[in-house]
Amino acid sequence: MNRRTLLASLAAATVCRGADSQRFFTLGQRGGRWWFITPEGTPFFSIGLNHIDPSPLRYASNGDLWERKYGNSMEKWLKEAVGPDLKAWGFNSVGWTQEVVTRGNTNHRHSRSFTFEEYQWLGMPYCHQLPFADFHQWEAETRYPDFDAPEFAEWCDYVAREHCARLKDDPKLIGYFYLDCPTWIHTTPFMQWKGPLFDPEKLKTEAGRKELHALATKWYRITHDAVRRYDKHHLILGDRYEAAKPIADEVIEAALPFVDVLSFQHFSGPDKVTANLNHWHQKTGKPVLLADHAIQTNDADGIRRHDGEGDARVLAALRQTTGCIGYHLCGAYLRNDSRKRGLRDASEKPDEAALNALTRANRETVEWMGRAK
Repeated sequence: MNRRTLLASLAAATVCRGADSQRFFTLGQRGGRWWFITPEGTPFFSIGLNHIDPSPLRYASNGDLWERKYGNSMEKWLKEAVGPDLKAWGFNSVGWTQEVVTRGNTNHRHSRSFTFEEYQWLGMPYCHQLPFADFHQWEAETRYPDFDAPEFAEWCDYVAREHCARLKDDPKLIGYFYLDCPTWIHTTPFMQWKGPLFDPEKLKTEAGRKELHALATKWYRITHDAVRRYDKHHLILGDRYEAAKPIADEVIEAALPFVDVLSFQHFSGPDKVTANLNHWHQKTGKPVLLADHAIQTNDADGIRRHDGEGDARVLAALRQTTGCIGYHLCGAYLRNDSRKRGLRDASEKPDEAALNALTRANRETVEWMGRAK
């Protein structure tokens, strides 16, 4: 068996693992392409919004907006504002709820994940991120974990107990993400003090490549086993790899037996995005998810906005990318002072130009999805 055949067989075996229950999202091929499959058995292309956090509504400049309009209630906000907006704009899922709330050379932090109850109030299919570790490429403060230390496995078991044990029976849950852009072999200015998790110079030797494969295997095995201890069914979407940085084959190969999907962040136009997704799909046989993407434009006043037409072109190209099962927009729902980009501003004023283009593209995609058999 050659290497490509082996990788494809590993991918196929993992996908079958997620197909043991009709109560949950699974994966499958219909009409010559890959899809998520809903609990009802219909093809589903995830059109998700990332980064949903109400804290901008509580800026001092907004006065009593949060109290007056939503009565200090997450339930009221999610049911009366977020859910109706996302559905009206053509989104059919939520990708990653946490939103960046501070960023700089000393810290770069996100809001908390949604709780089980908050997902129920939102009432849409969703993905959930599990905080097993913090070697994200934007993370400035935390030392790397030791995968061999017993406390690492203990922590992973706790995370799965805290998160997966509560979410395990929810048919709206699509699957679990792990890390946001892990720094296996690359660095960013924020985390140069600790360097990459693994020295890329070692990849010049066979011994080094085996060492990285073994290290990554520990990560994916420990996290996978923790999830499956408490949730036997939901899909594992794995890490969201940064497509603009080096990605080691050894890491991907180590992930294949333990994840159901390969997920990527990629902030480029349709040609580069589809080329990247096609590369990894063809190489591994895994379905691929564009789990974080946006095309940004800047106003003359310096305000960042979505290039709605640019995002729409990427989404249209993904409909022709047969290994791709979804597109998640790097939001946010509300623009804050850290990300400085959102579909509504902090006082809830909508970005009409972006939303018109995005809504049209999302609805076209929903109609296309509805024609699938």
